[in-house]
Amino acid sequence: MTVTTEATGSHPLFAAHEKTLTQALDTIRRRGFWSAYPESPSPRVYGETAAGEGKAAFEAYLGADFPIEAPGDRVATESSPFGLPLDVRYPHTGVDALLANATAALPGWRDAGVEARVGACLEILARLHQHVFELANAVQFTTGQAFVMAFQAGGANALDRGLEAVAYSYAAMTRHPAGAHWEKPQGKRPPLAMDKTYHVIPRGVALLIGCNTFPTWNGYPGLFASLATGNPVVVKPHPGAVLPLAITVRYAREVLAEQGFDENLVQLAAEAPGERIAAELATRPEVRIVDFTGSTEFGDWLEANARQAQVYTEKAGVNTIVVDSTDDFAGMCANIGFSLTLYSGQMCTTPQNIYLPADGIDTESGHKSFDEVADGIAAAVRKLTDDDARGVELTGAIVNDGVRDRVSAAAHVGEAVLDSRTAAHPAHADAVVRTPLIRRLSVGDDTVYGREWFGPISFLIATDGTTASLAAFERTVAERGALTASVYSTDEAVLAAAERVAVTVGVHLSENLTGGVYVNQSAAFSDFHATGANPAANACLTDDAYVAGRFRIVQSRRHS
Repeated sequence: MTVTTEATGSHPLFAAHEKTLTQALDTIRRRGFWSAYPESPSPRVYGETAAGEGKAAFEAYLGADFPIEAPGDRVATESSPFGLPLDVRYPHTGVDALLANATAALPGWRDAGVEARVGACLEILARLHQHVFELANAVQFTTGQAFVMAFQAGGANALDRGLEAVAYSYAAMTRHPAGAHWEKPQGKRPPLAMDKTYHVIPRGVALLIGCNTFPTWNGYPGLFASLATGNPVVVKPHPGAVLPLAITVRYAREVLAEQGFDENLVQLAAEAPGERIAAELATRPEVRIVDFTGSTEFGDWLEANARQAQVYTEKAGVNTIVVDSTDDFAGMCANIGFSLTLYSGQMCTTPQNIYLPADGIDTESGHKSFDEVADGIAAAVRKLTDDDARGVELTGAIVNDGVRDRVSAAAHVGEAVLDSRTAAHPAHADAVVRTPLIRRLSVGDDTVYGREWFGPISFLIATDGTTASLAAFERTVAERGALTASVYSTDEAVLAAAERVAVTVGVHLSENLTGGVYVNQSAAFSDFHATGANPAANACLTDDAYVAGRFRIVQSRRHS
């Protein structure tokens, strides 16, 4: 596939990054593997000095005013899950000023045209990639992710998701020609002839409401989709994870200013403790787009109250595994155990509810009882976490007190399969680390497992058989939503039944994962994240619907 517009390569930045855009466009069509940004932090990839320079750049932010000039005082709200003092002071700009700045910046950005906007977005992504170690440290110490995960998910993979959004936006904006000559035959009379011009116009000011756990991975799709389609963006980070998005805003503004654009096309909206400006911003008439990742309660509120805006939400859900049978019992247990352990279950894609028959399952080594399956999964988790020094490189730290409190509360429901324990972090003595908790429930305990317990909490749920497991899967996801689902079975009929349920309730399904791919991983350009087809989210990252509502086409016409 080649990139074609009304003037291909007419803007210098577009021309500079056209090869990357072309590859992204081709990959989202084929849905194969490709990454523009290497996810290994190895010196062989990034050079011997990159890691040290990135860490030093991160440390320079600590205890200082963040280098963005904006009106207002300064606020500091972050507390690191690793216990590292942060005390970064961010500009605290009023809502009126933010929206006035964004509104003033819109016309020039709109009139710059598709190629100029897309070129600038691609340059911002490239600039962020130059600072990926700086970004990864910021993600690590605000979210509690271990460094490698922060580098991959919060750095390289987040940039891929941003690029994916730019590619979808470009494809949508250029689907129609910029102009056309129209003639309608009139028999013996001369034809009616018109020249028509089609203008891509932005919807208006966009608001990005960041989350605490994956501020860049979840934030970049909305940020870059809005910006590429012509909308100024006000970035409102979670108070506990401001720095990753502040760094993003810093380098975005730097690129925009270098290109002669108004740097207020991207602004940081840091809030004081307890201020809760997201609701105020989201309901202002100037705001026409809202992107949100977070709680169901606030997501539902935004959908109901931000009526003047196009609202894209990713909320809570009850991610599910149905276990029917397996021909690789050890591989199944290891795969599930890793999924439960990664980042202490603090991923929106982590499995919570694991349904299996009360009388056990068939495996390649004979029948396994319910308790044997439970022991196999628990043993896989213990293998990953019993050694604190190794375990913390997977679990990271607990992101906030709400997660820790839920772990304590979950310890009092059902029966114990695996207790959570406090682990010591060898490099950060004040880090808050908890290993995964697994409890046994019966299928009748739906008041417990029928809601999300975000964190390192999962339930093994005994059912009367796989048919009952699939029914519970369908019921809970239809009611509460889910971002992921998984099934294990050697029976093609069961796999087909699980896929029918997944299609019915609109959730992505993984089948018989036993190797190095996990249900809570999502690959840019190939995997869709969320569907918008169940209560866990009203949008998908990233598809045509995610970008098309961010702009409109206005035409002008005249007689030839």
